Amino acid sequence: MNMEESGRLNSYRSKWKMPVFVFFKDARLVFKNDSLAKEILKIAIPAALAVAADPVASLIDTAFIGHLGPVDQGAAGVAIALFNLSSKITVVPLVSITTSFVAEEDTIQKTNQNETKLTYELVTKNNDHLHHQDMQVCERTQDGRMKSPMPTPENNVHRDGALTEETNNGNEEYTNICEKNMLKTVERKKLQLGSASTSLLFATILGIIQAAVLIFADKPLLGAMGLKHGSPMLDPAVKYLRLRSLGAPAMLLSLAMQGIFRGFKDTKTPLYVILFGYALNISLDPLLIFHCNLGLTGAAISHVVSQFFMALILWMILIRKMVLLPPGFKNLQIFRFLKNGGMLLAKVIAASFCATLASSLAARLGAIPMAAFQTCLQVWLTSSLIADGLAVAVQAILACSFAEKDYEKVIAAAARTLQMGFVLGVALSLLVGIGMYFGAGLFSKTIPVLHIIRIGLPFVAATQPINSLAFVFDGVNYGASDFAYSAYSLVMVGFATVASLLILSKSKGFVGIWIALTIFMSLRMFAGFWRRKFKQSPKTKKEENSSTNIEPIRNYKCMLSSTKPITSSGYCFGYLNNVINSDGVRH
Repeated sequence: MNMEESGRLNSYRSKWKMPVFVFFKDARLVFKNDSLAKEILKIAIPAALAVAADPVASLIDTAFIGHLGPVDQGAAGVAIALFNLSSKITVVPLVSITTSFVAEEDTIQKTNQNETKLTYELVTKNNDHLHHQDMQVCERTQDGRMKSPMPTPENNVHRDGALTEETNNGNEEYTNICEKNMLKTVERKKLQLGSASTSLLFATILGIIQAAVLIFADKPLLGAMGLKHGSPMLDPAVKYLRLRSLGAPAMLLSLAMQGIFRGFKDTKTPLYVILFGYALNISLDPLLIFHCNLGLTGAAISHVVSQFFMALILWMILIRKMVLLPPGFKNLQIFRFLKNGGMLLAKVIAASFCATLASSLAARLGAIPMAAFQTCLQVWLTSSLIADGLAVAVQAILACSFAEKDYEKVIAAAARTLQMGFVLGVALSLLVGIGMYFGAGLFSKTIPVLHIIRIGLPFVAATQPINSLAFVFDGVNYGASDFAYSAYSLVMVGFATVASLLILSKSKGFVGIWIALTIFMSLRMFAGFWRRKFKQSPKTKKEENSSTNIEPIRNYKCMLSSTKPITSSGYCFGYLNNVINSDGVRH
C-alpha cells in the first residue's frame, strides 16, 4: 500500500461522514431482495426472534401469573423489572462488545488466511523461479530422499510430525506436498479468538456477582423499587427474585455465547437453542404453577431451568467450532473490554434507570396500575426489540466491513437498515394496536386492570416507529465502534427523561409515565439523527494493526512478480509458518 492510498484510508476512517440525506440513499430499494437485503435479513430475522424470545417468555409468565391475582402479578412485575435492570447493566455491554470484537477478529483472521492461501498458489506457480534464485524449500540427496537445505526451526514443523523426511520424485512435487500439508494445518486447526474467551470469562464473573447481589440484598433493592415494608407484594416478590437470580450465571453465559455467534454472522444456531429452551419454560409453567401448586415459585423455577438448558447446549455447540480457553493470559483482551464496556455501561445504566424508575413510580400507584403498567411495558419492549434484530445485523455487517475496509458497503448497509427499521416500526404500530385492543384479556381477567391497559395502548402502539429507529441507530454506532457517543448522548437523554418522569407522574399519574417514556425514546432517536458523522473510533487502531499483519504477504506477492532476484528462501515460509501458528494473526 503506497503512502497516498494509506493516507486516504486513514483520513476516511478518522472522519466517516454520514449526512442526513444518506438515510434516503436508494430508498426505492428498501423492498428489493438484492444481495445486501438478503445478508441483512439472514442475520436480522433469526436475531429478532432470539431477542424477542425472552420478553415473550416473560409475557407468557405474566399471563399465567395474572390468573393468580393482581398481588402476585404486581409482585412478579417489580421483581422482573429489578432482575432485568441488573441483567441489562451487564448483558448489553458484554453482548454488544462481543459481537463487534468477534466480527472484527474473525474477519481479520479470515483475510490473513485467504492471503496466505493465495501466496501458496503464487509460490507453486513460481517454483522454477524460486529454484534458480535459491528459494527452494527442499532438495534431493544422492539416495533419493528429501531434506531441507537448512535446519528447520521447531515452529516450522507440523505438530504431528507430518513434515518429516518423505520420498518424492522431484523438487516441485515435494514442494507441493509441503504446501498442501501446511494448508491442511490451517484448515484443520480450530478457531481461537481472544475476544470470545474474554467474553466468556466476564460472563461467568458477572453472572456470579449478579446472583449474589440480588439474593443477599433483595429487600433493600425491592424497597428502592417502591415495595416498602408492609406491602402485600413484598414477600412474593422476594421469593420470586431469589429463585430467578439463581439462573443469572447461566443466562449471562448464554447471552455471551449468542454474541459470539452473532460475530460470526450466525444467528440461526442460537435461535434454535433459544426456542427449545423457552419451549421447555412454557411447558413447565402450567405444570409447576397450577398442577404442583407452586404459584410464583413455579414460574421462577421454570425460567431458571430453561436458562441452564440453553447455556449447556450453546456451550456444547461452540466447543465443536472453536477453542474457548485462551492459550495464555496475554491473549485475553481484558483492558479493551473494560474500556469500551465502561462506556456502554454508562449508557445502559442511564436507559435502564429510566425504565426502572417508571416501574417504580407505577408501583407506587397501587397493585392494579402496576399490573396494567407491567403488561403494557412487556408488550412495548417485546415488540420494540424485534427491531433489535436489524440492529444486530447492521452491527455485524459494519464491523466486518470496517475490518475489510469496504466503506461503500458501510454506507449502503447503514442506510438500508435504517429504512427497513422505519418500515418495520410502522408495521409493528398497526399490529400492536390491533392486537392489544382485542387481546388484552389474555393478560388479566380483572376489569380495572383491562381498563388501564387500554389507556396505555395508544402510547405503546404509536411509539413503535420511534423505537425501531432508535434501536437501529444503536446498531450503527456499535458497528462503527462509536461507543463513546452512544454513552454520552444517552446519559444526557436520561437526565431529561428522569425529570419528565418525576414531574409528569405526579401531575398525570399513569398517563404521565407513558408520556415521559415517549419523550425518552423520541430523544434517543433524535440523538441518532444528530450524529451526522463518526469520529475516529477504537476500530482505527485495529484496522492499522490488521494492515500491518497482512502487508508482508502483499509485499511478497510483489517480490514474486518482480524480475529482480530473490535470495532469501527462509523469508517466505518462515513468515507463512508464523501466520499458521497464530491462526492467521501475526504476533
